Amino acid sequence: MKSLIPVERIENKILLIRGQKVMLDRDLAELYGVETKQLSRQVSRNIDRFPDDFMFNLTREELDDLRCQFGTSRWGGSRYLPRVFTEQGVAMLSSVLRSQRAVQVNIMIMRAFVKMRELLATHKDLTRKLNDLEKKYDKQFAIVFDAIRQLMAPPDPPKKKDKMGFR
Repeated sequence: MKSLIPVERIENKILLIRGQKVMLDRDLAELYGVETKQLSRQVSRNIDRFPDDFMFNLTREELDDLRCQFGTSRWGGSRYLPRVFTEQGVAMLSSVLRSQRAVQVNIMIMRAFVKMRELLATHKDLTRKLNDLEKKYDKQFAIVFDAIRQLMAPPDPPKKKDKMGFR
């Protein structure tokens, strides 16, 4: 079966906010092929299905941080702070957005969350094994272990350019 949306596109829309992996309402609406206000309306009509651990509104500060992180000064003219949905909240969306596309997109999003969980578990396992090896071989391979840790570290976010175009 041909994929509606590349899984990498979905993975890039999963953010870490308040220590939870979440997706923005506008990103979900785009994936589902609906307007954000339509998605929001359906959620509001079924709000009892979305407790705080399934969905929450961003604070103004969190929204500003996201804008800075993505390097954009404007995210449309929304008067409301965006909602974000945890994995459970995304799963619940399939019960309020009943289109065939919503069902297929939900399946793909659930697979992306599972893939990310597996990658994180693998990363933790590699870190543990590296620590064990480091204890076993002491200082002999300190340089090698340091190099491996640098490779495993997430990349630094790109530096912003000033008005003159310098970093």
